[in-house]
Amino acid sequence: MGVNLKKVAKAAKEYRHILIVMRHAKAESLGKSSDRDRNLTDKGLKQAKTVAKGLAELKLVPDRIACSGAARALQTCERMLKTFGDHPTVDYRQSLYDNGVQAVFDEIAQTKSKHRVLMVLGHEPTVSISCQWLASADSDPSLLDLLNLGLSTAGVVIFGSDEPFERWQIRTGQLLAVLTPKDFD
Repeated sequence: MGVNLKKVAKAAKEYRHILIVMRHAKAESLGKSSDRDRNLTDKGLKQAKTVAKGLAELKLVPDRIACSGAARALQTCERMLKTFGDHPTVDYRQSLYDNGVQAVFDEIAQTKSKHRVLMVLGHEPTVSISCQWLASADSDPSLLDLLNLGLSTAGVVIFGSDEPFERWQIRTGQLLAVLTPKDFD
């Protein structure tokens, strides 16, 4: 695909607020444990580390992370925090596992305007559907098409807006990028 990460970083600098929506990294198949208790695979641990390093290089380390309470999301977040350090405030929310798109919008609305970069870390299909609703009408159609396919594991969507998060509504975010872990390699 050849995503130009420098262009993404440059575009992100133009906005007062950046939203990063991420799907958890690769998890083990559903076995004897419940879906909520599925752990990351070795590949998933690598994906989380790769994405965290990539976001740090883009200078998009979140100020706040709202993370699903499912094991695979928690593990993704923990792995990323090894790169991000103590900077992000992290809120673990079971609602991001249980309550669908509304939970994503609730987390955005609860984010104070002092935060420039917010990350919401959750699950498919909720994350891609939320992103479709958030994307402004003038967003790049090819990026919108990628959202229609759903996010791959550790996939990331980046939005920009000058509106403070508590004022975000449907179609508020300018869709800047839809990325996979391979885009950061």
